[in-house]
Amino acid sequence: MKIYIDADACPQLVKTHIFRAVERRKIYLIQVANQYIRPSNSKLISSVLVGQGADVADLKIVELLEEGDLVITADIPLADLCVKKNAFALNPRGELYTEANIRQRLSVRDFMTDLRQLGVETGGPPPFSQRDGELFANALDRFLTKNT
Repeated sequence: MKIYIDADACPQLVKTHIFRAVERRKIYLIQVANQYIRPSNSKLISSVLVGQGADVADLKIVELLEEGDLVITADIPLADLCVKKNAFALNPRGELYTEANIRQRLSVRDFMTDLRQLGVETGGPPPFSQRDGELFANALDRFLTKNT
């Protein structure tokens, strides 16, 4: 198993939890982004820099992804592609996307997009908090305990 991070929008607190987990469990981590990522001193952590453009990083993750891998992302369409490849997707707030919930999440996301295109102000998620980081760390630990 490898872990991939959709790194462009991933909160630093989440990355810190992931870095600790991969070192502790000796799991390979690949960060994928279209912006510079500071290199890691760890032999377990690598980075892939992709070109600019919508979904370029997402498509690279899907290309590299193998069955059973884990992707950290808040991007619901990317999570859907991961689930379709028999991989796992965990969002930075600790929600694991599965076959059982991804269709609903995708429908809600598409509905909200449609509302915004009609000019309705839908707001967004609340700011990422320390509590969200804790929820993520706990969810990641549960996932790794079960799947490694």
